[in-house]
Amino acid sequence: MSEFKQVVQEGKKKVVSGIKRIVLILLALAIVGGASYVWVCGWTYSQGTRAGTLIKISDKGVVFKTYEGQLNLGGFQQSSTNGVVGNIWDFSVAKRDIFEKLQNYEGKQVKLAYKQRYKAFPWQGDTEYFVVSVEEVK
Repeated sequence: MSEFKQVVQEGKKKVVSGIKRIVLILLALAIVGGASYVWVCGWTYSQGTRAGTLIKISDKGVVFKTYEGQLNLGGFQQSSTNGVVGNIWDFSVAKRDIFEKLQNYEGKQVKLAYKQRYKAFPWQGDTEYFVVSVEEVK
C-alpha cells in the first residue's frame, strides 16, 4: 500500500509541475504578445499634411479624455448611405499645447501636419490620425 501512495504522490507532483510550466509559458507568451502589439501600434504608418477649414476641436470622453477635431477639406464626396456629403476629416490631438493652438484657429483656414498610426488606444484618441503641428493659412 505504501508503494501505491508513493507512486500517486509522485504522479500528483508531476501533474502540478506540468500545469505550472504550461501556465508560466502561456503567461510569458501573453506578456510578449501584448508588448509586441503595443509596440507595433505605436509605429507611424504614414505622415503628411492636410489643409482646410477647422470646423471643431473638443475635449471629450468619459473615462479617457481625448482631444478630437474635424477639418473641412472642401468639396464633396459620394457616400453609399447618405448620398453626397461634405469632405470632412476627423483627427485626434495628443498634446494639450496643440489643442490650445487649434482652439484659436477654429473657423479659420489651417494646415495640419499629422502622423497616422496603425491603431489608436482608447486613451490616445478616437482616430488613428494624430495632429503634431498646426499653422494658419493666410
